[in-house]
Amino acid sequence: MTADSREVLSIEPLGEPPAATVRLPGSKSITNRALLCAAMASGETRLSNALFADDTEAMVGALRQVGAEIRCLPEQAVIEVKGTAGRVEVSPGATVQARMSGTTGRFLAPLLALADVPATLDGHPQLRSRPFGDLADALRRLGACVEFDPGGSGDGLPMRIRGPVSSGAAAVAGDRSSQFLSGLMLAGPLLPGGLTLLPEGAAVSRSYVEMTAAVMRSFGAEVEVGAESVRVAGGGYSPLDCYAIEPDASAASYFWAAAAITSGTVSVDGLGAGSLQGDVGFVSLLAQMGASVEQAGASCAVTGAPLHGISVALADMSDTAPTLAVVASQAATPTEVRGIGFVRGKESDRIAAVVDGLRRCGVEAHEHDDGFTVPGGATASGARIPTYDDHRIAMAFAVLGLAVPGIEIEDPGCVAKTFPGFFDALGSLRGSSRVS
Repeated sequence: MTADSREVLSIEPLGEPPAATVRLPGSKSITNRALLCAAMASGETRLSNALFADDTEAMVGALRQVGAEIRCLPEQAVIEVKGTAGRVEVSPGATVQARMSGTTGRFLAPLLALADVPATLDGHPQLRSRPFGDLADALRRLGACVEFDPGGSGDGLPMRIRGPVSSGAAAVAGDRSSQFLSGLMLAGPLLPGGLTLLPEGAAVSRSYVEMTAAVMRSFGAEVEVGAESVRVAGGGYSPLDCYAIEPDASAASYFWAAAAITSGTVSVDGLGAGSLQGDVGFVSLLAQMGASVEQAGASCAVTGAPLHGISVALADMSDTAPTLAVVASQAATPTEVRGIGFVRGKESDRIAAVVDGLRRCGVEAHEHDDGFTVPGGATASGARIPTYDDHRIAMAFAVLGLAVPGIEIEDPGCVAKTFPGFFDALGSLRGSSRVS
């Protein structure tokens, strides 16, 4: 299957349950974190199994704008980075483009605040609609001057930043996005005295904060993530001969879900119990719903079975919420997802989008402030699914199309944000014992 952003793509149900081993591209989240650490290190680093997608291309472009030398070898899944030794060499008055990438925007803002020249951070209209105010407040507490366009949303891009920030302690909101905290953490080693960050509110997606710390430590940074604070020492980043990036666990969720709802078996190589990514925990949810899960040191396999619903707080795995919703549509009993009110501010309102998509398929679903309920026991039918330019809505409902005839995905090309080859990989489940 191939997709163009202007098409409507019909998904053909599988003729038989898949029995496949899947090798997936590198994690977007790890690729972007490793890119920044390598770009600020004092030497050259090679990233292997790097993801090449719109979000990572946005990070590469932005880091080049602040002085890093980056060579991309997509045919080898390799990125070679020559770092700046912690210097942010942005041109005065420059506009740094984050495109549609939330990680790029929220990680580059603290970097730009290290410089003593003004620069503007901007992005695609979709990214402009996402909040940056909490991050701006934290940067101001550290001494930066941050201004938003008075004609904009009030706390969204474009965002004018002038540093430098100083070492010290700063409160940062933790209840809307973990990316605010991660962005400040990544800048911490570049300040002589480091940073102490004090998350406010109920922290969401803590697993991503732990991932940030793990990647930073690989590049020589000293990071301590505590219950009430995050402490980052100064001292900069050290280059690595080679940093190997794990396959993307959020991408893997679609293939594990495909196994669960088609009574097939799908194994993902390179994602085992020791993964840095919290979204590997999605398989535990499938196990609670009745699927069989076999997790080894370097792979994880899911085998489908009759499914029942669960009640789960999904704040630490919120990217998998649309995937869980389509699995819940095939379960015999109710599923309740809560604790994800913040995903209304993602690429789309992901609570409203999944509820609308399920209802279009004849599946009863109910929207709540912080989640949704799928009563279960329904028989889904085909429908055209609007994706709102959101890659996760497109991929989740494409999985449903493997089990339900007549599913059509609008704007399928939006998957290029994180997984350009998604539809080819999904199509390779058809009559194949291996996806490569």
